[in-house]
Amino acid sequence: MSKVKTAFFCQNCGSQFSKWQGQCNSCKSWNTIVEELITTSNPKGGELGNSKKRKKSTPIKINQIDGSAEVRMRTGDKELDNVLGGGIVPGSLTLLGGEPGIGKSTLLLQIALRLPYKTLYVSGEESLKQVKMRAERIHPGNNHCFILSETNSQLVIKQITDLNPDVVVVDSIQTLHSSYIEASAGSVSQIKACTSELIAFAKKSNIPIVLIGHITKDGHLAGPKILEHMVDTVLQFEGDRNHIFRILRAHKNRFGSTHELGIYEMLGSGLRPVSNPSEILISKKDEVLSGNVIAASLEGMRPLMIEIQALVSTAVYGTPQRSATGFNLKRLHMLLAVLEKRVGFKLGAKDVFLNITGGISVDDTAIDLAVIAAILSSNEDQPVSQDFCFAAEIGLSGEIRPVQRIDQRITEAEKLGFKSIFVSKYNKINLKGVNIKINEIATVEELVGILF
Repeated sequence: MSKVKTAFFCQNCGSQFSKWQGQCNSCKSWNTIVEELITTSNPKGGELGNSKKRKKSTPIKINQIDGSAEVRMRTGDKELDNVLGGGIVPGSLTLLGGEPGIGKSTLLLQIALRLPYKTLYVSGEESLKQVKMRAERIHPGNNHCFILSETNSQLVIKQITDLNPDVVVVDSIQTLHSSYIEASAGSVSQIKACTSELIAFAKKSNIPIVLIGHITKDGHLAGPKILEHMVDTVLQFEGDRNHIFRILRAHKNRFGSTHELGIYEMLGSGLRPVSNPSEILISKKDEVLSGNVIAASLEGMRPLMIEIQALVSTAVYGTPQRSATGFNLKRLHMLLAVLEKRVGFKLGAKDVFLNITGGISVDDTAIDLAVIAAILSSNEDQPVSQDFCFAAEIGLSGEIRPVQRIDQRITEAEKLGFKSIFVSKYNKINLKGVNIKINEIATVEELVGILF
């Protein structure tokens, strides 16, 4: 009989404790510590996979290791291939997280149906009929995708071994449970155990596995943080429910860049990849309005032209409001302080609202100059020309700081028909023969003098 022991785990961060307590010492969360049963031997199922003895590992010289490039499996989805760094790597484990209803299952089922490979879609949340209804809507007539409704990790691995597919999709990791752990599905112990089993199987069989993971209300992947360390790639699927656009980001990628971005449009027939997001993110207007400015941003290797809207009005209540959608609120406070201290605009008694159109969030500091221009445009009630765009960072002393890959931003602005771009004087620009006018400025005062 197997020896049984108990341990207490925090369901938020995965920390282990010897006894119950109200607050977790690691993440400071309250009432998240749960007692779980742990078995020290395998009660059911025996060895993982086949019962053959494990091959002994021996050290090998680094120059004797095969260094040939890994052949990637193209998904047929340009956005996903771009985010992954060229396609799915055989034997890799990819984790896709996102809010409920954002489209995680739709995206991966769509990929599984359109892959030119033998694919197994493991659904632990939906029945076979539900998956069939969604598949008929997305991509009817598929004959090389297999559907499995199972939640036991050992049985899932056995079915994968028998079927021998080229790609496996698991929806979701929180629904799987291992027979080796006496705990409920979705607990810290179960998530760690199931992920470990799938990783071991993927590396041994060279079959890539894609997992769907739920996220908490804070926006982090549910389960222990070690889950993100165990997998090869962590993708985040995000977006605003009120908008039809969805963004796929890579937070971790052992086989490519972590700064790549993919944009999708949610339609009734599934998710459509957006090849030129700049035209979508910039709204069409009949007349030039104050507070609307275009910024030349950069996500990964892809330049994006995004529209920034600002509204500055007299505070009705005693305390002025500061609100930012898609932009860091603390950075907005910093930019307002620079305007008041260095330029002399009295915005302390006014409400300031900032919005990044399209429902996306931007962390690129190169949009600082565009934010400043939008705020000043709304404050003075003077519109900025639609032919202008901006790409520079603002320092605390009011100086215009250079940004990376400025040539790429200028080329994208010219391609989309902009006549003038405002950049830092200290940028090294190597472009020649461009038709767009490049305004090189050093301080915010110069910008105010040119625009207003």
